[in-house]
Amino acid sequence: MHTRLAAAGLRDMADKLEAGVRLQLEDGVRLFECPDLIALGWLANRERERRHGQQTFFNHNIRLEATNVCVASCLFCAFARLQPGADGAYTMTLEEAWDKLRARADQTLTEVHVVNGLHPDLPWDYYLELLRGFKRIKPTIHLKCFTAVEIAFFSDLYGKTDEQVLRELMDAGLDSLPGGGAEVFAARVRRKICHDKCDGERWLKIHQLAHRLGLRSNVTMLYGHIETNAERVDHMLQARALQDETRGFQAFIPLAFHPDNNQMRKLPAPTAADTLRVHAVARLMLDNIPHIKAFWIATGVEIAQTSLWFGVDDLDGTVQEERIYHMAGAPTPEAMTPGEIGRLIRTAGRMPVERDTLYNVVSTSAV
Repeated sequence: MHTRLAAAGLRDMADKLEAGVRLQLEDGVRLFECPDLIALGWLANRERERRHGQQTFFNHNIRLEATNVCVASCLFCAFARLQPGADGAYTMTLEEAWDKLRARADQTLTEVHVVNGLHPDLPWDYYLELLRGFKRIKPTIHLKCFTAVEIAFFSDLYGKTDEQVLRELMDAGLDSLPGGGAEVFAARVRRKICHDKCDGERWLKIHQLAHRLGLRSNVTMLYGHIETNAERVDHMLQARALQDETRGFQAFIPLAFHPDNNQMRKLPAPTAADTLRVHAVARLMLDNIPHIKAFWIATGVEIAQTSLWFGVDDLDGTVQEERIYHMAGAPTPEAMTPGEIGRLIRTAGRMPVERDTLYNVVSTSAV
């Protein structure tokens, strides 16, 4: 492999990584531009195995999108409806949302993951009672709910500070934040694809605050649309800088752009090679974020499986219901059982580890 790394122009990069020298912006751009995907994957896999060996994590969770009514007009989104009465718009009652958990009383779920549109008319207590109800049904369930974009929206809509919003949600049962809404932090990109929701700086500040309050969170990146390689790397470096300060990020999750049924439908979807490259570069750049996750709903099951040799050590979870990507044309199933995920991992040559949201090991034998 040393000869191949040299031929790919990555010998110096391999030496830096071996010596524990941090990669910088120009290094990341070079990695993206490297034509030898296998050499890049080898480097990323080396870093992955140093941290996690053969272990590959997943959790037994359910995803819930309680409403798709949203005042934001993100060009890449096929999920949102601007008005409550628009065709395809929906908002669950609290009982309907709670029934999603009640219906799975026989499952060993450890997490409910909630993300929503930015609904302009729901009362603040809707969100607080949503969390309280889940905890009444299953007190041990971990509630990973509401992106930083939603937190910012709640603050602005209900006249509260971001800290007030987070503290009140925590009092109602919030346990951690998901990483959605980050898209790409670059102002140029956000002005074009998501101009009317919180900017990258506020997204980072909300996660900084959440970490200070004791919450863990993830960070995502939407890739494969109009962003440049330099903007991808800058996004990673901004996440890395916050992680240096707070140590609150658990996983970095690249999210593939899907072009169907949205205002960016003329763009092609990212290729399999680009998806593997993004995950590999993320593992090499983000030396302080423990986990790189492939969201199999977005990548496709086969590419997610392959990514386990390109820096990825986590395949998200069972999911069970998902609308955001499927409304944008995702052909993947909406759910996998723990056994199915376990087989996916094993047939890739890795060891499945069922975890909870905070990466405590739940089981290594049931899968």
